[in-house]
Amino acid sequence: MSIVKILQYPDTRLKRVAQKVEDFGAEFQRYADTMFQTHYAADNCAALAATQLDLNPGYHVTVIDFSAEHDQPLCIVNGDIIAREGEQNEEEGCMSVGCDVDVYLHAKVKRAMNITLRYQDRHGEVQEMQAEGFMAKCIQHELDHLDGKIYLDRLSTLKRKMLEKKLNKELRSRERD
Repeated sequence: MSIVKILQYPDTRLKRVAQKVEDFGAEFQRYADTMFQTHYAADNCAALAATQLDLNPGYHVTVIDFSAEHDQPLCIVNGDIIAREGEQNEEEGCMSVGCDVDVYLHAKVKRAMNITLRYQDRHGEVQEMQAEGFMAKCIQHELDHLDGKIYLDRLSTLKRKMLEKKLNKELRSRERD
């Protein structure tokens, strides 16, 4: 089993823009397996994007499975949202923002309620899917990662600074312990 480190904010590698996947051969299959293994090993993890992980290169891939039994894996490669409708403004957290020190920061982020996604599966086959609610939010969150953004980038300056202050306070507290 291969598990890699989940990068933590403010690691500058979280700003990387993902590279398009063109070769879906054995090396890429191991890469996707590593992503799923890391995802399943993390507590309370709904999904992970390649650019959140200590992987090089950071391919345009996200893995999603929030089923209780981890038996509904979805691998989205080179994903592109081709339609959006509606709006939701729900709490979001992130495996790359405070989770390594058990500081769970959440904030409301405005996202589309329904999306249509065109992507390739892990074998390179073009797929199209519609998602709504939590799944739509999850996909949008992960695709932001692949564009070099985290959910904090979608917040007002004031709200972001408040969350950063809370995180920094906890990190300083742990350094003293």
